[in-house]
Amino acid sequence: MRIAVDAMGGDFAPSRVVDGALAAARHSGVAVTLVGRADAIAAELARHDDRAALDVTVVDAPDVIGMDESPAAALRRKPGASIRVAAELVQRGEASALVSAGHTGASVVAAHAVFGMLPGVDRPALAPAIPTRTGMAVLLDAGATVECRPPYLLQFGVLGAVYAEALLGVSRPRVGLLSIGEEEGKGNELTREAYKLLKAAPIAFAGNIEARDIFSGAADVIVCDGFTGNVALKLSEGLVETVEELLGAELSSTFSSQVGYLLSRRAFRRFRKRLDYSEYGGAPLLGVSGLVFVCHGRSSVKAIRNAVVAAARFAADDILGRMEQRVTAQLMGDR
Repeated sequence: MRIAVDAMGGDFAPSRVVDGALAAARHSGVAVTLVGRADAIAAELARHDDRAALDVTVVDAPDVIGMDESPAAALRRKPGASIRVAAELVQRGEASALVSAGHTGASVVAAHAVFGMLPGVDRPALAPAIPTRTGMAVLLDAGATVECRPPYLLQFGVLGAVYAEALLGVSRPRVGLLSIGEEEGKGNELTREAYKLLKAAPIAFAGNIEARDIFSGAADVIVCDGFTGNVALKLSEGLVETVEELLGAELSSTFSSQVGYLLSRRAFRRFRKRLDYSEYGGAPLLGVSGLVFVCHGRSSVKAIRNAVVAAARFAADDILGRMEQRVTAQLMGDR
């Protein structure tokens, strides 16, 4: 089980990416191929005394796609881009999955171009796991397909339901459509038309849910277009960071609050762990015919490690194969 890691992707690449990938190899026994500029990767590997004992290889890829570049144009100009080379390793069977914290658009375009789409699926969707009051839920799309049509949201609903079954162990996940009101007629043209398609689909459609209910546990799968999903995800990340800062300031403001914190710090640690995106590593890119995990651009070493481990687990459990069979049967039956 070998995972191809885009070593040049991310705000802190290649140092954090290499450290995270080696942590996965060291503690979880995952075989890793680091893809990127070989000299830069070698310099980072030199910091690890146990590198020779780990199953880690390096594949040189001279080009890097910057965050300010157009993904499609950059991939045409840079055939040696690390994300493209890593995807081709998976396509050739030299790796089982791909992990990248780089340009999300480039990851999506490269995966689409190299792997193609599952039968019946037109566009890919990023599906991060998010915490709720009752456990976990899946949000999709979180930024892979910004411009959506109603059939895309139907496909996201089916993809999300099948994925949630594997991730959450729920036999019939409830699928909610993110809108501005619970009533069927609420929303814009996209959500109103998508509502009709989802209602008729062979899934447990729970109707519209509002943004305030995303984390309530009202749905196991929350479907929306990539623009809305990305805004919702970034808003929640910013809110968590702000709450933590405000809570920290309050807890350190007086002696009594400091004592209270010391008495309840285990609960606060559990609270932070539930909301920390690094615990989940990255989000799978659903809909493409290859296993891809996309991480936050400023991912920590812990986040990279967890993404690599999650990708290896998904490959070992053949999540992609199981999804392809179920999704294709449901979606192609509607055509």
